[in-house]
Amino acid sequence: MARRYDSSTTTFSPEGRLHQVEYAIEAINNAGTCVGILASNGIVMASEKRISSGLLAPSTINKNSSEKTYPLAAHLAANVAGLTADANLLMEHARLRAGRYRYQYQQDIPVEHLVEFVCDYKQHYTQFGGMRPFGVAFLFAGYDKLHGFQLYQSDPSGNYSGWKATVIGANNQAGKSILKTEYLKEEAGGEEGSIPNVEQALKLAVKVLQKTMDGTGGASAASEKMELFTMTMNDDGETVKHQILTKEKTEEIITAVEQETADSGDS
Repeated sequence: MARRYDSSTTTFSPEGRLHQVEYAIEAINNAGTCVGILASNGIVMASEKRISSGLLAPSTINKNSSEKTYPLAAHLAANVAGLTADANLLMEHARLRAGRYRYQYQQDIPVEHLVEFVCDYKQHYTQFGGMRPFGVAFLFAGYDKLHGFQLYQSDPSGNYSGWKATVIGANNQAGKSILKTEYLKEEAGGEEGSIPNVEQALKLAVKVLQKTMDGTGGASAASEKMELFTMTMNDDGETVKHQILTKEKTEEIITAVEQETADSGDS
């Protein structure tokens, strides 16, 4: 029965499903894992980099470019799981919208405003014939003065939601289970724990990736497959700092997590 309805994005099946949208979500579930964690003093996003070949040349346009993390504005960035080509198109539309808003109103676009814009564009591709859904999901990290740091997740259907911590991509359910347990660990006396800071969130993100990724073969090999990104406030307290951690810093965090895991196992 499903075969009669799975070739169109505009026709519901008798069960009330849009099969092409579900197939797009399944494509994302096979992509590299991305973790987003809202910290007390910023946001952490960690990504699994699936290196197809060591012979690939780096970008000649931007030496600091990333296949997983996209800067959108001074106060906004996104992590991507899914088809990179689809992500490139949507991120260019997002940057254009953010720039036009800044030009028109002389202030940064609100975080949720831009998220809604991208999701409306994605939803458009599920409603009209001759189009296919975008095979990409995003984690949006941003800051504005009204709501502070914010983390959002979106999927190919055009839905989005705000999160304290979430995972997209491969093995996302296993990752979410870890976050549910570790994000607000109970303190002594059974009281709910406090929100982690950026350093603690980085370790938690690495712990999630270690559980969702294939065998990594040590900290050095794992650092080649992980990309860690932080968004924090600059010292002036007014502007936002985007930072992709170096391989050396990533190795340090992975080693610290492995040591903590070994110590807890011994105890």
